Amino acid sequence: MEYFINCNSSTLAPYTTPLDELRAAHLYRRLGFSASVDTINAAVGQTAGTLVDALVDQALAAPLIPAPEWADWNDANYPADDDLAGQIRRAQIEDFTTAYGNALLDNNLRDRLSFFWSNHFVTQLETYNCPQFLFYYINCLQRNALGNFKTFTSEIGLTSAMLYYLDGVRNRGNNPNENYARELYELFTLGEGNNYTEEDIIETAKALSGYTERGEEGCTQVTFDPEEFNTENKTIFGQTGNWGYDDVIDILFNQRPDEIGWYICKKLYEFFVHPDSTNDEGGNAPEIIDGLAQTFISNNFDLAPVLRQLFKSQHFFDETTIGVIIKSPIDLYFNFLKETNFTYDDSDVLTMIDSCSLLGQRFFQPPEVEGWQRDRQWINTNFIIGRWLTMEFFLERAFQDNDEQFRTLAMDAVGAAESNTSNPETVVRALVNKFTPKGLLTDADFERAMDAFKIDDVPEDYYSSDYIPGGNGWWVLSSSMEVPTQVYVLLRHLSREPEFQLK
Repeated sequence: MEYFINCNSSTLAPYTTPLDELRAAHLYRRLGFSASVDTINAAVGQTAGTLVDALVDQALAAPLIPAPEWADWNDANYPADDDLAGQIRRAQIEDFTTAYGNALLDNNLRDRLSFFWSNHFVTQLETYNCPQFLFYYINCLQRNALGNFKTFTSEIGLTSAMLYYLDGVRNRGNNPNENYARELYELFTLGEGNNYTEEDIIETAKALSGYTERGEEGCTQVTFDPEEFNTENKTIFGQTGNWGYDDVIDILFNQRPDEIGWYICKKLYEFFVHPDSTNDEGGNAPEIIDGLAQTFISNNFDLAPVLRQLFKSQHFFDETTIGVIIKSPIDLYFNFLKETNFTYDDSDVLTMIDSCSLLGQRFFQPPEVEGWQRDRQWINTNFIIGRWLTMEFFLERAFQDNDEQFRTLAMDAVGAAESNTSNPETVVRALVNKFTPKGLLTDADFERAMDAFKIDDVPEDYYSSDYIPGGNGWWVLSSSMEVPTQVYVLLRHLSREPEFQLK
């Protein structure tokens, strides 16, 4: 697949032209998991400023996943039989995974971001294997997804999921464990080697010590034990004192705001705009990141102002940003659900999440502390075949469930004025434009899509006005019985096209 060089030279100045269909779809593909025809149509003609403010405000107000009845259980709430207790825990994790999948589908930007942060503040479920820890970890991601990044950094480090994953529960004052201190700087706030030293890490580990009280382990939430805290003076970034956890966060954000600003805004840029933020082939990505970082720092590390500025900008809506990011597995499946507006249930959601594991994106289980590496890493020989086969499975499942929803999709795509069209090209072009960011690459590609739509078992002149078998008229989108099958076959064809893999 072609790798796209970032040559975007547009600025952070507001994009003031009313949104067309191409850019409205682009906004929803990046900001959430895409959207239905009706949602895109409602966005057409709006200004980016108005729409983005509404979507960010909606994200800030989005409801959290309610605490399940088992959120505060500990080992005493489970049967003594280990096998039975394990079955209950697995069922709880499955139920919560489904609830989170529905949140991703329902909450657009808020949970697009909570999922992004799960790949930044990484933990691995298999390390702690506790439904309660998972719930409070995701709750922290949701609450802080568009909030204050300093607060976020402070809170995530005290979740039991993180304390177990990066060995905070083993960080005792007389025997400091450096794992979390190292990743706090290297991966979570500053970037590798960016203005900190090994001595800073050692001293920070001492200051973070003491969060070791975990009862009899199991699913007991970790708390602070003052007996396990290192009470020596520590020197961090040149500041000396008997520092503790909150002091570390204060010193970090007070002493290294520029490094934090650049590092976090670069990650947001690469996720939402373009995976290549350093190649300057006529583009100005570094200047854009500088501008976002200035906004971030001047707003005391609040994330919402940065996202408002980015999503409203000429740079974000520039032609060169559209269709240049490879869909992650969850993008592939959830974009499909949102764009088709097909019916689905919890079983579909869970099956799609399970399918992500086959393509290298196992929920709550990034392969390493650096997270999923994204973009080109999502495509290789095995993964592309897996994408094709799983998409065919979900298309077949939807078709068997209700084939008429395929006709409805096509009629929505062409619009009310064309719902009785007798021109198959009108339908194919509308669906191609719906499911690919910029259409297919060549005319020959489009002709192959047309051939797929014109299924084999109809007469050659079926789409001609001269064809009137039995006086019943010719092919019509709204009534011909073949239409659901034709749309289904077209979508199967499109799902294997390179352009379908992009957003």
